[in-house]
Amino acid sequence: MPLKEYIYSILIVSASDSFNASFIAMLPKKEYSPIDIVQSISGARRKISEREYDFIIVNTPLPDDFGSKFAVDICDGRHTVAILLVKNDIYDGIYDKVQEHGVLTLRKPVSVTIMKQALDWMRVFKHRLKKLEKKNISLEDKMAEIRIVNRAKWVLIDSMNMSEAEAHRYIEKQAMDRCITRREVAEETLKYSVP
Repeated sequence: MPLKEYIYSILIVSASDSFNASFIAMLPKKEYSPIDIVQSISGARRKISEREYDFIIVNTPLPDDFGSKFAVDICDGRHTVAILLVKNDIYDGIYDKVQEHGVLTLRKPVSVTIMKQALDWMRVFKHRLKKLEKKNISLEDKMAEIRIVNRAKWVLIDSMNMSEAEAHRYIEKQAMDRCITRREVAEETLKYSVP
């Protein structure tokens, strides 16, 4: 799926009305929706407890917190891409603290061109996160299948005095003969072995 066909949700965390207005003006509604704005970290935490956002833009500093810890928390715990806007004179120190957590950092003032380029990067990162999430789910499913099959093998070893190799072959053969997955055979074995 091309990146432009996806609609991205954005949370803007900024106490600057002028930044908020100019940033929203550059966002095409067909690519970004909803676009929510809060003016504090506490407001942002409430918003993200209600829904997940694709992108979070944090324009530092904020009235109740600077914002860098919030951006780190967002990137560490969710599949959200965060960008932190910081004054040029403190950029290096903030960048060093947040970059290892995957927080994108831009120097203020930010031109429209740079901000549009940053949004392009964010879309690429979000697309990559989605792919990794799908792989992770696939791996988790595979690991769950292995655990269930192994438990079923132990049931066969204990109840039918099979060796591990025989139990493995039994599950494989049942799956092939009946055109079902090894997991289904294992689940049936476990279901019928419960006293």
